[in-house]
Amino acid sequence: MVRQLHSLPGLIASLFLLVLAISGAILSIDPGLERLSIHVPSTGQVSVADLAQRVALNYPGAEQIKRTASGTVVVYYSNAGQSGADSIDPLNGKRIANHANSSFSRWVKQLHRSLLLDTPGRAVVGIAAIFMLILTLTGAVLLIRRLGGWRNLIRPLRGNLNQRLHAQAGRIVIIGLILSALTGIYMSAATFGFIYDGKQDEPDFPASVNGGQAKPPANLSALQAIDLSNLRELVYPRSGDLSDFYSLRTTQGDGYVDQATGELLSYRAHAGMRDIYDLVYLLHTGEGLWWLGLLLGVCALGVPLLSATGVQMWWQRRRDRPRITNNGQAQAADIVMLVGSENNSTWGFASVLNDALRLAGHTVHTSTMNTLLPQYRSAKHVFILTSTYGDGEAPSCANQFLTRLASLNKKTVQTTKPTFAVLGFGDRQFPQFCKFAKDVDAALLSLGWQHLMAFETIDKQSEQEFSRWGKSLSQAIGQDITLKYVPRRPATCSLELLERIDYGVEINTPTSILRFIAVPEDKRLRRFFGSNGLPNFSSGDLVGILPPNSTMPRFYSLASGSRDNVLEICVRKHADGVCSGFLHSLQPGDRIDAFISPNPNFRPVSGKAPVILIGAGTGIGPLVGFIRNNKARRPMYLYWGGRDPESDFLYEPELRGYIKDERLTQLNVTFSRVKDRAYVQDRIGDDAVQTRHLIEQGGQVLVCGGREMANSVSEKLDRILSPARLSVKELKAAGRYREDVY
Repeated sequence: MVRQLHSLPGLIASLFLLVLAISGAILSIDPGLERLSIHVPSTGQVSVADLAQRVALNYPGAEQIKRTASGTVVVYYSNAGQSGADSIDPLNGKRIANHANSSFSRWVKQLHRSLLLDTPGRAVVGIAAIFMLILTLTGAVLLIRRLGGWRNLIRPLRGNLNQRLHAQAGRIVIIGLILSALTGIYMSAATFGFIYDGKQDEPDFPASVNGGQAKPPANLSALQAIDLSNLRELVYPRSGDLSDFYSLRTTQGDGYVDQATGELLSYRAHAGMRDIYDLVYLLHTGEGLWWLGLLLGVCALGVPLLSATGVQMWWQRRRDRPRITNNGQAQAADIVMLVGSENNSTWGFASVLNDALRLAGHTVHTSTMNTLLPQYRSAKHVFILTSTYGDGEAPSCANQFLTRLASLNKKTVQTTKPTFAVLGFGDRQFPQFCKFAKDVDAALLSLGWQHLMAFETIDKQSEQEFSRWGKSLSQAIGQDITLKYVPRRPATCSLELLERIDYGVEINTPTSILRFIAVPEDKRLRRFFGSNGLPNFSSGDLVGILPPNSTMPRFYSLASGSRDNVLEICVRKHADGVCSGFLHSLQPGDRIDAFISPNPNFRPVSGKAPVILIGAGTGIGPLVGFIRNNKARRPMYLYWGGRDPESDFLYEPELRGYIKDERLTQLNVTFSRVKDRAYVQDRIGDDAVQTRHLIEQGGQVLVCGGREMANSVSEKLDRILSPARLSVKELKAAGRYREDVY
């Protein structure tokens, strides 16, 4: 529901909000510029009486004095039938400069206030402010949910580029946007009389005046009692009209002053509502608090970015909406598939499974988890494919499932329940990886349902893991089911192999470091635009490579950044590996098609805290990339495990060089095919005291390699950290423990 509330107002009001945000950002500069140009008295006090006297001497035709919220004193006057306005020095009443808002500034202000449509436009602006408030509040709720609670608001962001930009911009500007929206709503409501603002409380009009000879302004007691800092406006009596009087407006109240006696003829202090309105106006415009105006302007500039990324995210979700063909009827299907997905990505896998089961002769009914029925009369199996949202919560289309399950289970008359299998989708970087899917599996078991297959998970939408799950499914139902999920193929670029360095041939584990450059002709073209021809990437990102005659990309962690002018990967050749075999067959000059998949969750967090890098085999690739780019010489400790030091000590020359130039603080290697064989987790255990101390200092851990190795490392670190009352789970929650495992 919150997601819908966040999306709908944004789509409806996006154009109006963009206009208001950009015009507001332009107007926010004015208070700052005005503040730079004003002259503020540096010593003593200036009374309104003194100011009025000085103005009268310098401007015989003075009609009005105004003091703006920013402190500028402006005199409006007539001279030889011509009207003018000057900003003046209040210490001497002399002209500083002509005071006139530019036509552009006036146009922008009218655009911001009413969209150039007068009263109807003001109504639209007020409604747009309401939409802005809804967007900011629901956005805050979604961000807090995504990060797992308000305490995690400053933790590193995860997701694709649009998601990260949207969330990062949101948490930077959200306070400013809420303030602008609330104050804008208030001012709009006051304009249309929905809120009493106190501006109607004018002082009583004088019934009579003294009518005597006018005194010089400096001698008027009522004006002498008011300091310049409290002045808003002083209107002079009409020249030669002894029955007229001064009109005075101050921060405390308004009144009329007799020009002969200097006494207040009438006065009315501002009501509390008037003070509230003035405060709201100041907070909305920044007039009087120029620094606030600039901050609000910066926040307003976040709206175009939020709008652009928000629309792209909405379109992505819309594009990925479920497209289930030939969906069977719920009560006629022998297989029921229920799906939970927040961003629709899980539906792509569900569609593949649906089609594969139909081809095998099954009638399949596929729907969202919230549509769970009391019974499925013909169903033999129920498959549940679901992601987890935020801090272990259900996706929006599955948030009623557990409640419905508990309720419907009591009402159902179905004596034989279908067997079930739950497949969770998520990202192991999140501390609550697939928690909702685990909760669903446990709930079904507790209510007496029986497993068809044990609970399984898919990490980072891995098509390889999904394919392996399909093989297990084939065994479970006794039919050959092939699950081949092919994500939408991104645009690829052509790369040419520049260099290869081979290891491990002697021990029958061929491993190569491959370095690619942009194809020369493309490189020349792109250099015209100022790049080296390579797409933008960093160490730790992934490169997707499409081997010949294959539609399924394989992903490899990058050991370089685009600024290194090469794309570098470390690849071990597997016996039946289609892509690894293809890559190992390449010779310098050969070409591949590839694309970049950002992986911002796997890289050191900026700062000076120590970094512990842990890997085995080809997992050393991105770790070397991090070390290579450690030009600030922050403490980095590498733990790596190989097989044979004589054959597959990957990157040995480079690592020795990094020790010498202090980009690498400590190198710890171990090998499993030597007399005193050991594994990387054993080497970490040897340095338990040092490791615990580094983490207590705020250090972070990055692990790259096989899942089995990563699990062993996690268990070892939990034991090492136990005396410090820390755990890997806590480090993950704080963004200080990151994995890239396969």
